[in-house]
Amino acid sequence: MKQIGFIGLGTMGAPMASNLLRAGFQVTVYNRTASKSDPLVTEGATAAASLQAASEGKDVIITMVSNDDSIREIYYGPEGILEALKPGAVVIDSSTISPGLVKEIAAAVENKGAHFLDAPVTGSKPGAVEGTLVFMVGGSADVIEASRDVFDAMGKLLLHMGENGSGAAAKLAHNAMVGIHNIALAEGFSIAVKSGVPADKFLELIRNGSAGSKQVELKGRKIIENDFSNQFSLGLMLKDLKLASALSDASGVPTPALELAKSLFQAGYNSGSGEEDLSAVVKTYEAWIGRKIGE
Repeated sequence: MKQIGFIGLGTMGAPMASNLLRAGFQVTVYNRTASKSDPLVTEGATAAASLQAASEGKDVIITMVSNDDSIREIYYGPEGILEALKPGAVVIDSSTISPGLVKEIAAAVENKGAHFLDAPVTGSKPGAVEGTLVFMVGGSADVIEASRDVFDAMGKLLLHMGENGSGAAAKLAHNAMVGIHNIALAEGFSIAVKSGVPADKFLELIRNGSAGSKQVELKGRKIIENDFSNQFSLGLMLKDLKLASALSDASGVPTPALELAKSLFQAGYNSGSGEEDLSAVVKTYEAWIGRKIGE
């Protein structure tokens, strides 16, 4: 059975590592806040005291952290992953980071005689817990197939998007749409309830009409119930929208809807909702209409 090092035990990483343990893999975990390893240790994981200890001798190393700066530290730091790779190891990054950084790290990993896959996910916390994540993967088809057992333990679908960097680009395009759909949901709710339409009835309509979307299914009830417990934070969505905006600028793609969504998520972040669920972007609309959607 493959030995796996798993680095980053946040909202997504911890349940992903847990599912690997349930599948029978030997998993060594590392997190800067060491106490986050404790629940996984009770499930059978080994806690590492350093990045190198989590990486040395491992067949597969998975990283799941929040942003480009954290990734740079993990890979390039004085005791980073790159200094501990064994030849032939597979490094899988499931973070959402810039495609340019992905290509840079992929080259550095290859120079060490190892293999790199950029494999961001969609599915948020429920998908991570249930093992139903969707992976969009950039890298070698042969390396992906050799790692399929690892992916299957954490998700329901693996989509090979192309060479390194294509997984990251696909994730940013995807999350641009997620942000835009959340703005559309908040705006539709606002028009309806301000005009006297009950929120429950409007949600039933859009679930069964042509305005329906995955975000309607995931976030509609949360908005009505004023439940912004975090499945994927507003702050992380803002980070992804900024990365998507930078990618579109670099590729020359006009993205007016993305820019509007980014601005509204920035407003939500500035108002203090950064650690709440991304559906909390509706609070900006609620302030504009002078009432809660679910009242």
